[in-house]
Amino acid sequence: MVEPGVSLEEYAKRRMRVLRALKGSVGLVMAGDGAPPLRGEWFPDMDFAYLTGMMNEPGAMVFFDPSNPDPKKRIVLILRPVNPEMDVWDGYRDLISEKLRKETGFETVLRTLHLPRMMTEAAKRTRRLTCLHALASYSQPVSEDYAFFQKVAARIPGCVIDDQSDLITSMRMVKSAGEVKQIRAAIKATSVGIDRVCKAIKPGINERELNNILVSGFQDSGSTRNAFDPIVGSGHRGTVLHYKENNQVVEDGDLLVLDCGAEINRYASDITRTLPVNGRFTAEQKKLYNLVLKSQLAAIKAIKPGVTMTQLDAAARKVITDAGYGDSFLHSIGHHMGLETHDPGAATIKLKPGMVVTIEPGIYLADMSIGIRIEDDILVTETGSRNLSSAIPKTVAEVEGAING
Repeated sequence: MVEPGVSLEEYAKRRMRVLRALKGSVGLVMAGDGAPPLRGEWFPDMDFAYLTGMMNEPGAMVFFDPSNPDPKKRIVLILRPVNPEMDVWDGYRDLISEKLRKETGFETVLRTLHLPRMMTEAAKRTRRLTCLHALASYSQPVSEDYAFFQKVAARIPGCVIDDQSDLITSMRMVKSAGEVKQIRAAIKATSVGIDRVCKAIKPGINERELNNILVSGFQDSGSTRNAFDPIVGSGHRGTVLHYKENNQVVEDGDLLVLDCGAEINRYASDITRTLPVNGRFTAEQKKLYNLVLKSQLAAIKAIKPGVTMTQLDAAARKVITDAGYGDSFLHSIGHHMGLETHDPGAATIKLKPGMVVTIEPGIYLADMSIGIRIEDDILVTETGSRNLSSAIPKTVAEVEGAING
């Protein structure tokens, strides 16, 4: 029921941090609802996954009631009732038992039938409810917990709704040693896939075949899913930032942008390499490639606790702008990464040790059919940073060597 990779003890410590931060107020973190889609998988809200490790319980919730007189009921896992007629379609589920409590790491597990009574008692006792889910923009539906709390507050005079929607986000941004271990494993699986592509790439091969070779490397290395749909774009298609078709023949003399990432135990990786289809960069391609690499290295060098992604973007962008290609660097320098390829984290937040970010400058010249992007996954340390994907060939010589054996 709980994903491997992170211990039950770590999940319990995360929940205790939330409980203490609520300072007596009631909180609710919801997995979200819905049946498994016909294509792909059902995914819970990742804040719920971060607190529980559970990925397959639609309708589940973690209920926080810090002032409950019974210590065992201050953090409660709430699950939908078992429905044998539905479970035959979507998967059999366990009855509540000591086995289930041990497997989930919760002392108290109840069904959603108990929630109205529990929530009413807690709200009457505290008169304080706190939103933990991310708040929605005015053009979107309100967050699930806020909508829930509005109904509760409408029935209990004097009940106040507070905001700690940044709490779990701030926790997720700083990775534990266990989380970094999973990210490293995902990067290692990604490196196997990239290496196979380097060995297979040649003029006349189809992007789809390279895509399948890439993913087979992930799977043979223990990855059960991709962190995101790979981008395998050659020539002019490499200038399309989110190219998805991956179905054209690669041509002699073209560059191929390979943006990909395996996932291990629900933790993502995100690596981009740009490969010459025939195994050799032309002089112009090499000049532009080295410019992008210089830009990336400038940003990586600037990483340390206290700087922001905005500052790293400026360091990388200056290199490309000074060379006259500023208008061809079309996106930001990178993003936070963890349970999601794009983990939450604003560009203005100061980096802290344990955060993992991507650094991915690029140049895109559609009129020349040249797209170049280089991306690595970087761990912020106490004194600077560590490139977790440094073993994957990146310099011109290393890339050409990987392709030509």
